[in-house]
Amino acid sequence: MADTFAGEKHDPSLIIGNGDLMRRPSSDVIEPPPQYDEKVAEESEYDVQDKDLPTEEDLRTLRRVSERIPFKVYTVAFVELVERLSYYGTVQVFVNFIQQPNPGTDTGRALNPSDEQAQPGALGLGQRASTGLTTFNSFWVYVVPLFGAWVADTYLGRFRTIWISALVAIVGHIILTASAAPSVMATPNSALGCFIVGVIIMGIGTGGFKPNISPLIAEQIPLEGLRVKTLKSGERVIVDPAVTTSSVYHWFYFAINIGAIVGQISMVYAERYVGFWLSFFIPTAMFITTLPVLFFCKKMYKLTPPEGSVLGPATKLLIRGTKGRWHLNPWATYKHMHDGTFWNSLKPSSVPMEGRPSWYTFDDAWVDEVARGFAACSVFLWMPLYWITYNQINNNLTSQAAVMALHGVPNDIIANLNPFALIIFIPICNAFLYPGLRKVGINFTPIKKITAGFWVGSMAMIWACVLQVYIYRDSECGTDATGEGCAPTNINVWAQTGIYVLIAISEIFASITSYEYAFSKAPKNMRSLVMAFSLFMSAIGSAIGEAFIPLSEDPLLVWNYGAMAVISAIAGVIFFFFYRDLDHAEDRLNMLPTGTVGPKGKVEDLEGQAAVPVSKEVRSDAASKETVV
Repeated sequence: MADTFAGEKHDPSLIIGNGDLMRRPSSDVIEPPPQYDEKVAEESEYDVQDKDLPTEEDLRTLRRVSERIPFKVYTVAFVELVERLSYYGTVQVFVNFIQQPNPGTDTGRALNPSDEQAQPGALGLGQRASTGLTTFNSFWVYVVPLFGAWVADTYLGRFRTIWISALVAIVGHIILTASAAPSVMATPNSALGCFIVGVIIMGIGTGGFKPNISPLIAEQIPLEGLRVKTLKSGERVIVDPAVTTSSVYHWFYFAINIGAIVGQISMVYAERYVGFWLSFFIPTAMFITTLPVLFFCKKMYKLTPPEGSVLGPATKLLIRGTKGRWHLNPWATYKHMHDGTFWNSLKPSSVPMEGRPSWYTFDDAWVDEVARGFAACSVFLWMPLYWITYNQINNNLTSQAAVMALHGVPNDIIANLNPFALIIFIPICNAFLYPGLRKVGINFTPIKKITAGFWVGSMAMIWACVLQVYIYRDSECGTDATGEGCAPTNINVWAQTGIYVLIAISEIFASITSYEYAFSKAPKNMRSLVMAFSLFMSAIGSAIGEAFIPLSEDPLLVWNYGAMAVISAIAGVIFFFFYRDLDHAEDRLNMLPTGTVGPKGKVEDLEGQAAVPVSKEVRSDAASKETVV
């Protein structure tokens, strides 16, 4: 673990800590802020005795392990499982509903479901329209979380926002079901209008649900500080909250993909044999089952109350920090912004009482948390370049499957190879790969994982690009393989397997890690907002994907996949170059003190801040160091 990283390149360059990074306050514990959750207090990290805290030597040499995961975590995971079943089960049939023409049935089901090349359809608007609408949906459901997170952190709290969002999403599902009713589908324009309204309302519900369920599950973990534990075998290990958070989110993502694969496979066959109305109705009914689980399990959960808007003070803090640092010379501006004094100069202990603005209702520790949060958000700014690669499985790859030899398999069921691969590889990574790497001393940090996600995603697009070349070669219509009247190629649809498996592995490295990073690096009273910002990057990816829609049809699909491969590979290289120093700062960032905002945050004591406990040896060592992230 490096002591200082001055001079290393990254964007943005943020300073956290002034020597008090991991120091206990002069008093044992500061008073809890207003509306403090007593249940949280009972499980406080300050229950850890100083003798259990890791020394600097312990941090370097001891193996990291996870805390025991309580049962209530799995109940939250079940709620997410069902919600994702309903969402992915519904979205999975969007491409066929929009793109493919009605085969002549009142429900849009396949004319002869047992036929190998049976194809359900409804609106018949073509591939470009289906790509556009599905990309809009992907954009919409990841824009709304910004609003849903703000409402939760400021007014309603996470749990109440989840409850209301679930009800809104159910209404959206009901409207989608109505759009596929035979009487509505008889008038395609009416069906399209109803479908779009349903997508918008469902997106509002999903957007309020998604950024709040993710922090809720991790907040059920009882202990937040690093501590040393002796196993029955006699081995001394560090119980690391970062490892625990990683484990929780891996199982959380596992639940997501159980829901996804069940929903997607079931709804594909429902559309094929019965019709689209059933594909939209079953997810609606399943989503309703989340309501009693949330109702009866509420008493078990550790709930964080809303603390009012802290986004305003955080933004004002950033703006205040930039004052006097702007110059006509861009290089001079950059150097002044990254001179190592940015955040320290903003701490209440550095601002005289007579010069403090009225909104300075926080302590030094909260400034450190905000600095860490902005650092995390800058990492997420690179994620859209990953999501444009991932989003190919939502549209273009489904269309690619439709022109291959299906052998009785629906073209939109092949995408289930992605969640199926995730179900296999998530436990392998969580139980074997990551612990194995830790055991041999390899620290596979979040930055390295995200970088690997970019590169594996690039490999998936190379596979898709090469496969598309062979499709054009084999098709009787050449580079117009999706043209009307063209027979399917002789290439087996299972040739797409490698694409979906590689994308699944890239998700484990990039997507799951973004959940962990958002939770662990956000200020505690801004977790939903930072999680929403992370999710919003998927919306930006979808918006960028709209620019590639002209490439989403013959004869340009080879260029489409090739461009994605190049973008993802180059982005991974540049990303790691800019953020490789955060690897070294990982432990320090995870051990930052917990800040206070509000009346209790108005502290005059220079050390008046809550802290995550660490040993005296580490505290004294940290006193002479400064961490750049």
